[in-house]
Amino acid sequence: MATIESARAASLVDAEQKAIQLFTEIERTLIRPGVSEKTLSDEIHALGVERFNVRTHWHKRLIRSGPNTLRPFDDNPPDRIIEEDDILVVDLGPVFEEWEADFGRTYVLGNDPKKILLRDALEPIWFQVKDWYYQQQSTKTGDEGVTGEELYAYACETAEKAGFKFGAPIAGHIVGSFPHERE
Repeated sequence: MATIESARAASLVDAEQKAIQLFTEIERTLIRPGVSEKTLSDEIHALGVERFNVRTHWHKRLIRSGPNTLRPFDDNPPDRIIEEDDILVVDLGPVFEEWEADFGRTYVLGNDPKKILLRDALEPIWFQVKDWYYQQQSTKTGDEGVTGEELYAYACETAEKAGFKFGAPIAGHIVGSFPHERE
């Protein structure tokens, strides 16, 4: 069992590394003003197929710019042209071989200091929330784990302490087997 779990963990880490490489190429070659979100999504899809052998995504490719970044994941706002001074969110679920990755990045086009501050705060806040979660889990036994409600409250509190309002309806999801894959 440990060997199976070790192999599974290694495959998930490999998928994550490939997603990092994909996003590096997206940033280097594709992100620019003057194209629509849909066009950028199509270009990202083509890049994934050509360079990384991505044949499918386990969730929709989410490319949002400007005011569309404030819309919930499930919304399908009208296509928008990415502008010179936009903030841009790219959230992908590429499948590498049979392993699913879930990866997102926020980009800033232009030099708006508030947008840059937000972009630069996201990853440290994410790690702070993640570290808190693991710390809480390590102090609990059995089925006493952190609830989704507690994690969400901590994510909102952490964002607020950093000067932001957490606007998403959820604070994340598990990585692992989906309910339809469990026995």
